[in-house]
Amino acid sequence: MHQFFFHIGQYVDLLKKTLSKPEKAIVYYRRTLKEIEVLGLNSVGLIVLVSLFSGAVLALQLAINMSNPLLPKFLIGLGTRDSMLLEFSSTIMAIILAGKIGSHISSEIGSMRVTEQIDSLEMMGINAAGYLILPKLIAILLILPLLCIISSFVGIVGGLLVGPFTGTMRVSDYMDGITYLFNPYYITFSVIKTIFFAFMIATIPSYYGYHVEGGALEVGKAGTKSVVTTIIMILVFDLILAQILLK
Repeated sequence: MHQFFFHIGQYVDLLKKTLSKPEKAIVYYRRTLKEIEVLGLNSVGLIVLVSLFSGAVLALQLAINMSNPLLPKFLIGLGTRDSMLLEFSSTIMAIILAGKIGSHISSEIGSMRVTEQIDSLEMMGINAAGYLILPKLIAILLILPLLCIISSFVGIVGGLLVGPFTGTMRVSDYMDGITYLFNPYYITFSVIKTIFFAFMIATIPSYYGYHVEGGALEVGKAGTKSVVTTIIMILVFDLILAQILLK
């Protein structure tokens, strides 16, 4: 328990340093654009591929389980749409990106710590936490909601494509399900969750990397711990946000 509160205190202290006023806004602006490319745009291909096949598999499984002629076929599109919007495109995508982006952030900052580059920045009077972490945080907060929307759209399209290809459903039935009782708040809910998850994906791996001690082996261990911790926190907050926002 002592270690838990110790890490919470260090984490909050790092957030204070990270969110402090930047020394030179133009430098942070340029770094943020670079981080958007490295952390966000480079993940678009992975998100599209995973979402496409996940939507297709989800629709196919629903079609197989609803083979009873008494069940209306539009429920396949309805189930695929709501599953993508409410859970997959926010939570599952966040877990995938926690592994891809989180390990990258932790290893990058951790390597700078063990090679004393962070110490050099601090000796020059630069707020190392803000300089290294804040552009990553802003970039992920901007790009992850967009990736969430892309994932939802691509997943629903994947379900649409698999129907005619396998002969398990008609396009008209699937389209009826997509539009049936559509609640725009589901998109808002998904984006809100993604913003919370983005904050955790950016800050938790940064914390582990910033406070790593030792050499390359410890950097690797910190990366593993950061990914595991981030995934656990995503699942915990997924439950909490669902309870609060879906009442």
